[in-house]
Amino acid sequence: MRTQRHHHTPLSQPNLPVSRTPMRYDSATHSGLLSEFVYSENQPALTQLLLPLLHHLGTQSRWLLWLTPTQKLSRRWLSQSGLPVDKIVQVNQLQGIASVDAMERALLTGNYSVVLGWLPELSDSDHKRLRVAAEIGGSYGFIMKPLNPSFSMEGHCAEVKIHSSLYH
Repeated sequence: MRTQRHHHTPLSQPNLPVSRTPMRYDSATHSGLLSEFVYSENQPALTQLLLPLLHHLGTQSRWLLWLTPTQKLSRRWLSQSGLPVDKIVQVNQLQGIASVDAMERALLTGNYSVVLGWLPELSDSDHKRLRVAAEIGGSYGFIMKPLNPSFSMEGHCAEVKIHSSLYH
């Protein structure tokens, strides 16, 4: 599969653990997926929905990547949650389009079983880029979206809460 190349500005972030060639996985057992995860402070579904998946993916030989806005993950929370602290990589303080590029690059490598990214509003072409990257890399990509407090809860889809205690 061939994708259109975009000009990317270099990131000023530390290098992520990646190999030079993307890993290839049997598509029957490792197909890629891109999904949005909308969460609010009122519904703590992270532990009910996302953590079991992260536990499962943590058993793979690949890394778990968190692209966070400005917070730092709490090592204590990760340990208490039973997540493999030695397999989790976090890159924080990404800005705007650089975070979309970073997520695309990480998904493409196949070195991450899951990439969670707190991203700005995405265009349809950005969604497509990330979906294709997840499929090529055989990775799960979750676009984490905090619920805008100005929206009414009526008629809104299910949400996931990310507790502020996850960060320090």
